[in-house]
Amino acid sequence: MAQIRLVNVCKRWGSYVGVDNFSLEIADAEFLVLLGPSGCGKTTTMRMIAGLEESTSGEIWIGDRMVNGMEPKDRDISMVFQSYGLYPNLTVYENIRFPLRVRNVPKAEHDARVMRAAEMVELGPLLDRRPAALSGGQRQRVALARAIVREPNAFLMDEPLSNLDAKLRVSTRAQIKNLHHTLKTTTIYVTHDQIEAMTLADRVVVMNKGQVQQVGTPTEIYDRPANTFVASFIGSPAMNLIPGHIAGGVFGADGMQVANLAAANGPVTLGFRAEDAQVVSDGGNIQAPVYAMELLGDATLVSVRIAGALVAVRAPKDFRIDIGAPLQISVPLSVVHLFDASTGARIAL
Repeated sequence: MAQIRLVNVCKRWGSYVGVDNFSLEIADAEFLVLLGPSGCGKTTTMRMIAGLEESTSGEIWIGDRMVNGMEPKDRDISMVFQSYGLYPNLTVYENIRFPLRVRNVPKAEHDARVMRAAEMVELGPLLDRRPAALSGGQRQRVALARAIVREPNAFLMDEPLSNLDAKLRVSTRAQIKNLHHTLKTTTIYVTHDQIEAMTLADRVVVMNKGQVQQVGTPTEIYDRPANTFVASFIGSPAMNLIPGHIAGGVFGADGMQVANLAAANGPVTLGFRAEDAQVVSDGGNIQAPVYAMELLGDATLVSVRIAGALVAVRAPKDFRIDIGAPLQISVPLSVVHLFDASTGARIAL
């Protein structure tokens, strides 16, 4: 097991900055998720930790060793990739066993370690099959078992669920969560899927354009986003963000007013989540015609347009209304977030 530290780590290709001044301490046995859109630097950060990419500057520590310049094989980490990377000519058993052979682990230990790893991911009945005879979910479990059998200091997982369908993603996600609880091995997990981040992580690092936007628990990031990027990236649907002005403690935008805000006069962006507001028959602080209605099964998502922004609210699952019909939405003061109109940074209320 190992603590992992990154100190002012940068990666540049000429004038292009892939990762900019990244510093973070990852605790022993922590499950940390690097989250962000494509091109934000999350995979590059993981590849630098693994030794597959050389950092331009900064220090990377695994345990008490600075590993800059150290070969990947000497860093005592296991990786699980988006592509399964299985050997098609080998059985499931031999694919799982392969890291033990490469690292010259005594043969007497192989069978017990392979069987233990296979049991953890429920592959016992499939050990004699070859990858071509497996489903996508089963292949991903083989890749997980191959990483487990190493018994490394840390796991690095790069979008391991991206090739699976929605149902398999849910079940494999639960398996990864249970594995981490059982193994208690430091894990760094890269994803663009905020649901994976929220359900798996002890802490989430939200990245954009090579820079860290916010680090915190899933609850902290969801409840108190540091800026409009985090607010718009976390949540399904994303937080409603409405441009407007504050004058005398009242936020105003076309079709919306919120009073009693303790904030300075001027342009701001107001945010609230769809589940924190409600449709009302009278006295709402949003009044606008219905733009769209979506049935979600457990709720109905109703959207309106306010100041050019699409704003969604969750209504009861049996709620029905025609597109174009007038709608009133109540947004309590207690659920409102304010962000600086120019920088996007959170404004304390």
